[in-house]
Amino acid sequence: MTAANETKSEGGATTVRSMGWKELYLKEDWWAIYLGLGIILVAYLFFINGSTIKWIAITPAKWHTIDQALGHFGDHIVQYVAQLVLWSVVFTISLRVLGFKFAEFFPSFLFVYVCSIVIFMVGQWDEASYYNLEPPLLALALGLVISNFIGLPKWMDAGFRVEYYIKAGIVLLGATLPFTLIVWAGPVAVMQATIVSVTTFGVIYFVSLKMGLDRRLAATLGAGGAVCGVSGAIAIAGAVGAKKEHAPIAITMVIIWAIVMIFFLPLASRVLGLPTGVAGAWIGTSEFADAAGFAAAQAYGNMAGSVQGIPGNPDDAVFGFTLMKVIGRDIWIGIWAFVFAIIATTRWERKADSKPNPAEIWWRFPKFVLGFFIASVFITIVASGYSQADFNKIVNPKLVGPIKDLRTWAFIFCFFSIGLTTRFRELASAGMKPFWAFTSGVFVNVILGFVLSTIVFAGYWSNLTH
Repeated sequence: MTAANETKSEGGATTVRSMGWKELYLKEDWWAIYLGLGIILVAYLFFINGSTIKWIAITPAKWHTIDQALGHFGDHIVQYVAQLVLWSVVFTISLRVLGFKFAEFFPSFLFVYVCSIVIFMVGQWDEASYYNLEPPLLALALGLVISNFIGLPKWMDAGFRVEYYIKAGIVLLGATLPFTLIVWAGPVAVMQATIVSVTTFGVIYFVSLKMGLDRRLAATLGAGGAVCGVSGAIAIAGAVGAKKEHAPIAITMVIIWAIVMIFFLPLASRVLGLPTGVAGAWIGTSEFADAAGFAAAQAYGNMAGSVQGIPGNPDDAVFGFTLMKVIGRDIWIGIWAFVFAIIATTRWERKADSKPNPAEIWWRFPKFVLGFFIASVFITIVASGYSQADFNKIVNPKLVGPIKDLRTWAFIFCFFSIGLTTRFRELASAGMKPFWAFTSGVFVNVILGFVLSTIVFAGYWSNLTH
């Protein structure tokens, strides 16, 4: 929560008060919207003029030898410098308005960006998927090592803007999830995602309450397990006025189990001989982070391509995962945020002698979620004139693809910053209750996802075509 909000504590609950029109330029959520939608608009203008922003959305190429990796970087150094300038300008302007000093932010962000290039390059190694070296997870691991075993000057925290980076990334995520994709996904994928999302949230939330945890922490944990991992936890934490430590606790639970599932789900699918589409759906319903789930699905797809006895097209593992997690579950971010903004303001924080203030819902609602929906609607309108085949052939590589690449950069900045600002000793003070509450949801999630994917909707997932 930014300093631009006026807050007060009432019985442990944080009440958010509007700053009027000033919040349009003094609140991080709005700047995330401006940044994300600005990128999308520029990308669209290039697209309708027959061009693309792919040049500025440069990402490391796949490589096999170090010479290939360094050669790519040397050939495209101008593009990486231009991208650094782009990110630096948009972040610096907004953070300067929010009260951060350029002299502290820029050197810190330069460190984040340079490390992110290295992280991204490692993730593009052609053997990276075998070792589960997905860039966001690698970024988190490196950040944790630096934070807990090396340490950095306190002033560098100015560049580790976890929430800003993830909020901007979520707005960009909306552009990669047009509602037409939901239609193309079909009612089965949407139904399964809904069942899993609602059930997992309910289990984690009510087990947390039974263990005596704060209901705001319970909601944050539930969203982390049911929706979109880190993104969901941050969105719900803002909607319910969670304490400062609640989101990091939930994020830690998400990451722990996401890493476990990277190894467990492909191995279990291999032992059971699941078709690739079925395995992808199970991974999509059981993983807790997009990066981890993609790594697991890709690992099983690669396995199917090289190991006899695994039925299905290798690409269907990633396709099934995408339908279930990236489309089906991630779309719940805004829904949960809206619902819990209402619940928190009208029930949890309501005084016996006063009526709830409807305006409080607006002040509490995480505004960057609006950017997510606006981006999704905008791309939906753009995609409405294309068939699925033409969308994949024309719109995706020239418009959506570059936006997706910039979103990946924002997520790497976020995960690296999470690691750089997470202290093991601080998380230990929360005790084991959050872990066991979240773990209860993990077991239900994995079992329910398995039943739905391999039995109830097995016919659908076994015959994916795209």
